[in-house]
Amino acid sequence: MIKTSTASTLLAIATSYLFLFITAPPPKSTYHSLFLSDSLSDNASIARHLHTLTRRPHVAGSEANAEAAAYVLSVLTSLDIPSHIASYKVALTYPLSRSLQLLPTNPPPEPPTTFALRQEIYDGDPYADVADEVLPTFHAYAKSGSASGPVVYVNYGRVEDYMTLREIGVNVSGTVVLARYGKIYRGDIVNNAYEEGAIGVVIFTDRKDYGGAGEARWFPDDKWMPPSGVQVGSVFNGVGDPTTPGWASRDDDEDECERLSKDEVEREGDIPLIPSLPVSGADGEKIMRSIGGPLAEDDWQGSKDAPAYRVGPGPAILNLTYTGEQVLAKIENVIGVIKGAEEPDRYVILGNHRDAWTFGAVDPNSGTAALLEVAQRLGELQKRGWKPRRTIILCNWDAEEYGLIGSTEWVEENREILASRAVAYLNVDCAVSGPGFHALATPQLDELIKRAAQQVKDPDNSSLSIYESWAGSGGSPLFGRLGGGGSDYAAFVQHVGIPSADFSFGGGFAGYPVYHSMYDDFIWMKKFGDPMFHRHVAAASVWGLVALWLADEEFLPFDYLSYAKELQVSAKSLEDQISNKDISLSPLFKSIKELEKAAIILNYERKAIEERKGWIARWKKEQLKVRELNDRLMMAERAFTDRDGLFGMSWYKHLIYGPSKHNDYGSQAFPGIDDAVKMAENLKTKESWHRVQHEVWRVSRAIRHASLVLMGQLT
Repeated sequence: MIKTSTASTLLAIATSYLFLFITAPPPKSTYHSLFLSDSLSDNASIARHLHTLTRRPHVAGSEANAEAAAYVLSVLTSLDIPSHIASYKVALTYPLSRSLQLLPTNPPPEPPTTFALRQEIYDGDPYADVADEVLPTFHAYAKSGSASGPVVYVNYGRVEDYMTLREIGVNVSGTVVLARYGKIYRGDIVNNAYEEGAIGVVIFTDRKDYGGAGEARWFPDDKWMPPSGVQVGSVFNGVGDPTTPGWASRDDDEDECERLSKDEVEREGDIPLIPSLPVSGADGEKIMRSIGGPLAEDDWQGSKDAPAYRVGPGPAILNLTYTGEQVLAKIENVIGVIKGAEEPDRYVILGNHRDAWTFGAVDPNSGTAALLEVAQRLGELQKRGWKPRRTIILCNWDAEEYGLIGSTEWVEENREILASRAVAYLNVDCAVSGPGFHALATPQLDELIKRAAQQVKDPDNSSLSIYESWAGSGGSPLFGRLGGGGSDYAAFVQHVGIPSADFSFGGGFAGYPVYHSMYDDFIWMKKFGDPMFHRHVAAASVWGLVALWLADEEFLPFDYLSYAKELQVSAKSLEDQISNKDISLSPLFKSIKELEKAAIILNYERKAIEERKGWIARWKKEQLKVRELNDRLMMAERAFTDRDGLFGMSWYKHLIYGPSKHNDYGSQAFPGIDDAVKMAENLKTKESWHRVQHEVWRVSRAIRHASLVLMGQLT
């Protein structure tokens, strides 16, 4: 009897194993390979999406942008991806009137020049019939008012540019400054001018940076910015809705939402307090010809055939007037959710924004088209039986151009859930502006991104992988970091502390000179950005593959040894910067060593669990250990945040990566330390250097907290 029972039991077990073997779904890696296959990639579909999205200018709050949201929603829904719109009412600004007049004072008397402030259509422009829908050139959130004074040329408007002017005896107080775009965020250009005593700011698109050199042609004959082209954009130095700093706006009919008044917003310090206007390269050169004074340095000069750049002040006078209106406008984030089968409460989030200052073929709808391509491939995988282990969330943000508003409001509204459940955020803004792959990331994602780049062919050289072209002759690719506030990753990594990355092809103004102008349209993309849309396909492949691995791999593919090594490099650079100062970096180096040790121990733990996977019954008991280890990997990035945030910028909580106080686009490691050093070098007081030491201690404590999270043990 016992023998029969034993035989029956063994037969049942064998049958069960056979059943599992026969009915088991393909391994996840099979679906990952399929995701990259030519059968699922569709450059023609991407081109159609981009063409549809860019038929009209679609600034945030406009009817055209609402139509674009409906289009994205319809595509996701057609793929059987449950989707919805998360809407908010937020404070946006639009131009009512603008004027700029140049009053020459050199004899003989000349009539004043009144600038048209208009971007010109070209012969055969297919978008001429909707060109009037492009907003007049302006700066969002610019101060309404008038300014009249002599002109001073301030180069790129950086802090060091004003130091150069002071050294040659040029005072900008009471003047209207002329700056050129290119090195720092335009909001910082205006703020730096205000701090130096200027009363107004004009920013021009210099041919040297955006218009090509010498005899270069411009769009539509070449990629360069036409002479009348103007880069518009926001000058808001904060993030999110300015009237709801730190908390989410609402979309209630009664507008039941706490909001700051206009005066309170101004006292927050993120809205400019002097008027500003953007102008074209042609207008900038016209103003430049009227400026006298000392000849500017060589690296302040324009292109070879430009007039000589002098710094002033004057003698010409600029009269600037701007009037804008602020309205509560409805914005719409489109959210699609593919629910995880095993860990539905763990989120891998992909995001791109939809709103554009004009047509937005590069910025941002190359990214929107790539997002829809990723969605289409994931939808096809679902049809073939794939289910992600963790939940994948596809987000199409609104009002990014005004100040990362859509993503910020959503993160602020869902902050506590995201803080406990978000695995990673993967951002694509301008997916394609030209050749060459670029990645920004928090360092624990470096190795994962490299691995994905090795799997995808270079769209410009099919004999090489993206990784091989990216690494070049140096043998190792260069990663940027996520310290700047340039796109929608800011709320995720800098406010909450979620591992994040940002991908693109192209990069730099030389490759994308029509940035934020009315010439960023489908024709520019088709002729110069990506004629065959193969770069879009490659961008979607890398983006989606990284997301699949994060969603499907049993152990989260994070590498904190990479993080420790990157921090070591940053700390050494800081040491070189302040080597002659009485500042101890010992606590910083010690904390980084602790992080490295914790990462090594965690890697040993992971390896030990993997080696025990052979016994199924025992492996089931290990599942809790896998989950707990993954939670430590997921939460370690949160530990780099501090509840008090950066000094003077408390919304930014991340102490490792955040914006510089004088350049929101800057990607500076240890931003609190860096800003403190700059202040101490300026003030030259014992107290200011004491604050530098305090910031070193703050960062050291944050890194130690991350080490404790990785260890998973209380002290």
